[in-house]
Amino acid sequence: MALNLEDKKAIVAEVSTIAANAHSAIAAEYRGLTVEEMTELRVSARSENVYLRVVKNSLTRRAVEGTEFECMQDSLVGPLVMAFSQEDPGAAARVVKNFSKTHDKLIARVIAVGGVLLSVDQIERLSSLPNRDQAIAMLMGVMKAPIEKFVRTLNEPTAKFVRVVAAVRDQKQAGA
Repeated sequence: MALNLEDKKAIVAEVSTIAANAHSAIAAEYRGLTVEEMTELRVSARSENVYLRVVKNSLTRRAVEGTEFECMQDSLVGPLVMAFSQEDPGAAARVVKNFSKTHDKLIARVIAVGGVLLSVDQIERLSSLPNRDQAIAMLMGVMKAPIEKFVRTLNEPTAKFVRVVAAVRDQKQAGA
């Protein structure tokens, strides 16, 4: 079904709005995937809060114009599905990487983060980035460590005194 001009403008506006607010984008070739597999991919993307859309490359080029994903324009060739991470930069990479483990027909072709075009081998690195909750937990652990060490240091003289007193008591009980 051919798209008329108004439909094309609506698609460009929608994708452009998503791209303007996204943290990262991945274009993956989906040639050979069945409808059921594409539906499965969409479900997994939705659960990770990743915007996933199959759009003509010419419309995608127009949509990413003026966004930080403008660097992808020259690389958009072939049947591609666009995945935009909405909340954390690694979400789209995780969705594509995890799905491609079981479906070898899905192949990442273009990756962009923060206006920088990355090589396709970087998908592993990008997918291993922590999400927001994991990053906060890691930060809290780093912030908590010096305080814990300080408290243990303050507590050590008292603990050592108690151990010495207990040892003296045990020695006196054994000798008496």
